[in-house]
Amino acid sequence: MGSIRLPGKVLADIQGHPMLLHVLQRTRAAGSLNEVMIATTTEPADDVLAAFCEEQGVGCFRGQEKDVLDRYYKAACETKADVIVRITSDCPMIDAEIIDKTVLAFLAERPDYASNSSVRTYPRGLDTEVMTFAALQTAWREAHHPYQRAHVTPYIYENPMRFRILSVTGEKDHSSYRWSVDTQEDLDFVRTVYSRFGDEPFRWSDAVRLMEREPALSRINRSVAQKDLYQG
Repeated sequence: MGSIRLPGKVLADIQGHPMLLHVLQRTRAAGSLNEVMIATTTEPADDVLAAFCEEQGVGCFRGQEKDVLDRYYKAACETKADVIVRITSDCPMIDAEIIDKTVLAFLAERPDYASNSSVRTYPRGLDTEVMTFAALQTAWREAHHPYQRAHVTPYIYENPMRFRILSVTGEKDHSSYRWSVDTQEDLDFVRTVYSRFGDEPFRWSDAVRLMEREPALSRINRSVAQKDLYQG
């Protein structure tokens, strides 16, 4: 809830439901996942997220606010997961098809880490990262830079000589699209996309076709700059 650029964004209304519910439902639709857990902080402002988890019947782990890597690692320990899939809560257009594609590629190749954003061909906001517990544990033990602790996985993908890394890419390059929510402009964009589909469920490919029919949509948040990795 303590987002700097858009406070409270994870519960912002999108088509009558909080953003986090959209992320949760779309993630749960992925057939490759056994369990979904929300990892939030121990800050009082995030009590509402713990209540949301209880209401939705989803696991909730609460840990440090700034050291997100520590939070992720301890959540993984609690679930006893051998493979961890990372989805961020500001991606209300995350797609089960993309999650499954990334997870299945990981299971087929058995790297230490797989991502569909290392070499970006998908819209920002469909990011899926998959890693072994061992890789996450190594990062937790050895990552010391603040940005490595804040963003969970940089220590892994910045050390390709240490970890075996797999990039999962699409057939076409749609990387110019921005579908994550960091600012009010991003939220306005996502709300507009959801309004076009109404109550009908839609896939990422449906959204791409919408963008191709209505190129003006991309101008809603075109000016938003992605926050630099080293800013934490």
